[in-house]
Amino acid sequence: MSHKQITKSQIGKGIGALLGNIKDEVDSFGNDAKQNNEALIGSITRIPLTSIEVNPNQPRRTFDEVSLNELAESIKLHDIIQPVTVVKLNNKKYQLISGERRYKASKIAGLLDIPAYIRIANDQEILEMGLIENLQRENLNAIEIGLAYKRLMSECNLTQEEVADRMKKERSTVTNYIRLLRLPPSIQVSVRNKEISMGHARALLGLEHIEQQLFAAKDIIARQLSVRKTEELIKNILKNKNYRSTEIPKTKELPIAYKKIEDQMASHLSTKIKLDRKKNGKGSILIEFYNDNDLERILDKMSL
Repeated sequence: MSHKQITKSQIGKGIGALLGNIKDEVDSFGNDAKQNNEALIGSITRIPLTSIEVNPNQPRRTFDEVSLNELAESIKLHDIIQPVTVVKLNNKKYQLISGERRYKASKIAGLLDIPAYIRIANDQEILEMGLIENLQRENLNAIEIGLAYKRLMSECNLTQEEVADRMKKERSTVTNYIRLLRLPPSIQVSVRNKEISMGHARALLGLEHIEQQLFAAKDIIARQLSVRKTEELIKNILKNKNYRSTEIPKTKELPIAYKKIEDQMASHLSTKIKLDRKKNGKGSILIEFYNDNDLERILDKMSL
C-alpha cells in the first residue's frame, strides 16, 4: 500500500490541511458502516475499543482522573459527540491521532466501540498530525508543550521559526517553552504537576548551577512564592557569592556517569527517579508515580 507524503506547505495551512475537512462526514455520521464490515478510509464509523491502540507519540503524559470520570458520566448519557481521529494500521487495527481523553473516558464508561474518523498516514504523518493536533486542542502543561515543539524540530526537521509559524506563535514563545527542557528533570516534573508555574521555571533558568536551581525550586514550593518573589529570590542568590557553599544542603552525590543515567531515565519516563548505588555495585531505583493513570503511562513507556 502506498503512502502519501506530507509537505511543509501542507502543514503551514494548519490542522485542517492535515486532517482534512471532516465537517461533511460528521454531518453524515448516521450512515455508519456496520461493525462487522471493514471501515472505509476517510469515513466516520464506529470502531471497537479493542481495535484501537494509543499513539506512543502523544505529547500529553497524564490525564486528570476526576475530569476523566466526569467525561465518562457524560458519555454514558450522550455517547461520544466528537469522533476521535485514527490511522489505519494492519490487521484491522487503528492508532489514535487525537482523542485519547475521549478514548480513555469511553473505556471507563463501558462502551464497546466509539465513532472515529479514519485516514491513512505513514509514520512521519502520524507524528506531525499527532503533535500539532494535540498542541492546538489540548490543555498541555508547559513541559509537554516544550517537548512537542522540540520533537517537531528534531523529528520533523522544522526550525524554531517554522514551528512558530505552524502554531501561530511568536518565535520567542517557542524558544521559552523549549528552554524549560534545560531544567533538571525533578523541576520539570514540578512544572508538569503544577507545583510551580512556567513563570517560576523561567526565573529558575537565570541560575547557572543545577544545585542552585534545585534548592530554589524547593524553596518556592515550600513557601508558595509568587513569580515576583521568586525573581527576587533568584537575584539574592546571584548576589550571594558564597550561596552555594553556605546555603545549599549537602547531599550524597552519585558519580557523574550514574547521575546521567538517573537524569536520562527521569526524562524518558517523565517522572522523578531516585537511583542509589553502593560502593559494592548494588543499588536500587525508585520510580515515582502520581496516580493510577500515571502508573499505566509509565508501564506503557517501559513496554510492560
